[in-house]
Amino acid sequence: MELQIPPQVAAVLDALEQGGFEACLVGGCVRDSLLGKAPEDWDIATSARPEDAERALCGFRVLETGLKHGTVTALSGGLPVEVTAYRIDGRYSDGRHPDQVAFTGSLQEDLARRDFTVNALAYSQKKGLVDCFGGRNDLERKRIRCVGQPDRRFQEDGLRILRALRFSSVLGFSIERETARSLIRNRALLDRIARERIQSEFTKMICGKNAAQVMRKFREVVAQFVPEIRPCFGFDQHNPHHRYDVWEHTLHCVESAPPEPVLRLTMFLHDIGKPGCFTRDAKGIGHFYGHASQSAELAQTILKRLRYDKKTVRTVVELIRCHDLPLPPDERFLRRRLNRLGEEKLRLLFQVAAADTMGKNQADRSRLETLKNAERLLDMILTQEHCFSLSSLAVGGKDLLLEGIPEGPAVGDMLQTLLSAVIDGKCSNSRTELLQYIRQLKGGHP
Repeated sequence: MELQIPPQVAAVLDALEQGGFEACLVGGCVRDSLLGKAPEDWDIATSARPEDAERALCGFRVLETGLKHGTVTALSGGLPVEVTAYRIDGRYSDGRHPDQVAFTGSLQEDLARRDFTVNALAYSQKKGLVDCFGGRNDLERKRIRCVGQPDRRFQEDGLRILRALRFSSVLGFSIERETARSLIRNRALLDRIARERIQSEFTKMICGKNAAQVMRKFREVVAQFVPEIRPCFGFDQHNPHHRYDVWEHTLHCVESAPPEPVLRLTMFLHDIGKPGCFTRDAKGIGHFYGHASQSAELAQTILKRLRYDKKTVRTVVELIRCHDLPLPPDERFLRRRLNRLGEEKLRLLFQVAAADTMGKNQADRSRLETLKNAERLLDMILTQEHCFSLSSLAVGGKDLLLEGIPEGPAVGDMLQTLLSAVIDGKCSNSRTELLQYIRQLKGGHP
């Protein structure tokens, strides 16, 4: 077996070996190469200590990115290559990073400290594949398994709990039984992890192809950092439009949405307020009046707590607030939606509506064709450049002042009135007709 190594990375390996040191690719780049995927990052483990590695790499620009833990980064042909000395980790008193590391000359000892067997693989052209813990077999079996004792691995670094879920979701792998039991048992360790790190891993996990299955099996792990989802577990909706409880509906919606963070997060949180809004009518049918607004408020709290950026928070919250609005194939209606949301968010709302529909009863899925027809009409509206915003009106504030509209709020109010008239078909978007419409309004004859 021979891995394809980019020339920039091979040059770093050669420089270390010519300096008299062992050097090999390690971790995710080996795993991804064996899976036939292009690695995103290239990491090298070496018998050279950091100061020795810097001397051996004198032909490259070297950044001292992690000397405390034995790491330098060589820039080779514009490609950053992380080079780390073989090491043994000390205690992890903060549950995230080793207090100290001890350098070793043994590759096997270095691999033994790693999180999962599929990440404890090394490769060099001299040694070929180095697999001390059955990682290649686990790749073939599509399984995530801790190196050594799972409890020890997770107690060293609680973020590994979410990394296991992320790998399972993204790669479509199962999690080995003892590893799964341990990560559930140790889930409280996530309380000690920085919210930004949890956000990063969770975002990757929820965008994975196996996200719904992972969250179904490990819902209590997710609830450790989003406790607001617990009331959704098993919550019967008592409604003929819903074949699933709130949590199962959520999972089906997540897997039906495109794997983009904004859409997956929207579907994950779009009905989180339902349990708090539940009522039943005289026939026993369940209703969730106001749940979109309640879900939006909860989503804003959760996303801010997890340190999502302002644009993501704003977009997800608005999509959730609007997710139950009808989207009929009606030109006047869609132009109003465009005026309120803009094209980008309205396009996203169509995807949200489609995913939401996929999580309901089979009979309700006829709505998908209606949504397709509405989106085709939207395309036509945008192609024909119909007026749906103040910026596209054929008149502006100066025109209104010349027509005698007093300066101040009255100008804005009149512009909104004109826009509504154009959207409703009462007036065409031409300067002449709009000015005539203003005169009719002033004369009391709209």
